Amino acid sequence: MSLLRMKELRGLSDEDLARKIADIENDLLRERGIAAMGGAPPSPGRMRALRTNVARALTVRSERALTDRPTPGRP
Repeated sequence: MSLLRMKELRGLSDEDLARKIADIENDLLRERGIAAMGGAPPSPGRMRALRTNVARALTVRSERALTDRPTPGRP
């Protein structure tokens, strides 16, 4: 899994972004399960990349929520 670029994430629609977040979190949950059972993950850097991708996607979602909200005192 490679790191997702912010430009790619910003180009996704809200539904696609939510789907992408769910898919990445599911993959991360699977990797954490393997590690918790004592198994060695096939790629040790994958968990870090997944966490980074989730954080980036959530950042894009938060940015959209902030831009959609009206500013108090402005028409």
